[in-house]
Amino acid sequence: MSRHKSFGKATKGTQKRNVLKRFERVEVLKKLGRWSKDNKRVTGLPKTLSM
Repeated sequence: MSRHKSFGKATKGTQKRNVLKRFERVEVLKKLGRWSKDNKRVTGLPKTLSM
């Protein structure tokens, strides 16, 4: 029995995402030197380019 095409492909999760999760954004900010340890807010993080 075959799977219906609406279920998608197994490689669907490997597509490039255009939105970073918070921990990914913090890592990018640390690499760029724009992250301070006293900044613990969930909102208001500077925008970063997805890599």
